[in-house]
Amino acid sequence: MQHNLYRNIPKMDKLLEQESMAALIKSCGREKVVLALREALESIRDSIAQNSTDPFDIQERLSNLESYVTDILTKHHTKTLRRVINATGIILHTNLGRAPLAKEAVEAAVEAASGYVDLEYDLETGKRGGRLDRVNSLICELTGAQDSYVVNNNAAAVLITLAALANGKEVIISRGELVEIGGGFRIPEVLEQSGAKLKEVGTTNKTRVKDYEKAIDENTCAILKVHKSNYRIVGFTEETSVEELVALSHKHNILTIEDLGSGMFVKGFGEPTVQEVIASGVDIVTFSGDKLLGGPQAGIIAGKEHIIAKIRTHPLARALRIDKMTLAALENTLTLYTQPDTFERIPVIRMLNMNREELFKISYELAGEINNINGLDAKVIEVSSQAGGGSLPGKEFHGFAVAIKPSCGCNNFLKALREARIPVIARISQDSVLIDLRTMLNDDYKDLLKSLREAAEAL
Repeated sequence: MQHNLYRNIPKMDKLLEQESMAALIKSCGREKVVLALREALESIRDSIAQNSTDPFDIQERLSNLESYVTDILTKHHTKTLRRVINATGIILHTNLGRAPLAKEAVEAAVEAASGYVDLEYDLETGKRGGRLDRVNSLICELTGAQDSYVVNNNAAAVLITLAALANGKEVIISRGELVEIGGGFRIPEVLEQSGAKLKEVGTTNKTRVKDYEKAIDENTCAILKVHKSNYRIVGFTEETSVEELVALSHKHNILTIEDLGSGMFVKGFGEPTVQEVIASGVDIVTFSGDKLLGGPQAGIIAGKEHIIAKIRTHPLARALRIDKMTLAALENTLTLYTQPDTFERIPVIRMLNMNREELFKISYELAGEINNINGLDAKVIEVSSQAGGGSLPGKEFHGFAVAIKPSCGCNNFLKALREARIPVIARISQDSVLIDLRTMLNDDYKDLLKSLREAAEAL
């Protein structure tokens, strides 16, 4: 029987002569079709060899070889980055690209990408202008800083700051703040690359102002405070405030630098805002543009004018500068913050502020729609969501989600959702697939329903 199945597999040259394959060759090219055919035939041969497929299924796959090859071609030519629906409830999901941008920021980035812009051109004078002038003005207005500079991410912001200010000199940091950020990058390693020399003080859970003062000597350039934005130390702890560090720095004529990590302009989430840190008197603060700020990936450096001037003229500035699309998106995100009635248009801020009543209403509506899909049983349950992206550690956002019990099993349904034309990324909890609507965007609802139906029908 197995031998007969092998004999039923057509030869490649005969297949390529078929009218259906000729149409595929015309649209995709001969080489791509040959590779797809080879993959399809190898898969069939493997199934025969392993006796893993019913003989009738083998015959059906051979009869529908055109469709099989078309699926392979589609899979191979799907664009690398695909839109997905985030139903995890994790707002700044690092694996899904962190902060979705506001509509205004997206439109600005598209316009910048589509043609020429006055990136470094002064329309009034007809001479060369500053790339960051407009963004700098907005950052200073929003934070109270004297000056600012923007690079491509916050790790780069810390790197160039220390390279410009502390190369060959000592920087004091608490042992409790030697953090590791995303991708396995660690603060000590960033310090090393900058040329600064690390001097650790205190213990993991307690660092007092006297620990910093004892470490200061003629080689000390700065105190670096790293805000614990991606973890918490609880229990028997003691931490030196930024105000105490500023006073100590002034006393010894050294710098105070604070790496906020997830920079935030909005009060009420238990995190210090950028404005508050600037007001404390620090010389430099660094923070991300794509986390709690809700903008594109960027590293923002704000602080004293004469210090920013040293950073701006450092050789790394050219290597780490942001492109015109990022700049346009950042400028428009910051502009929304200048008017209190508009910053809620920033998706991250809207998601953080969603109330229970709103979440219950849309979850209830979705559950009703899902219960009309064969094989799915849905109900609304209470859940807790997270900010994610190394932000607001330990803080939970209470709300509601839709719990789906699929007849095909949770893991199978979760896989089918990922394989939908518009993939849905969800999670399993309490033997159910959870759809958390906190992280849904305005255009996601209809597409979510389509993907749910598609996944149910596939199984």
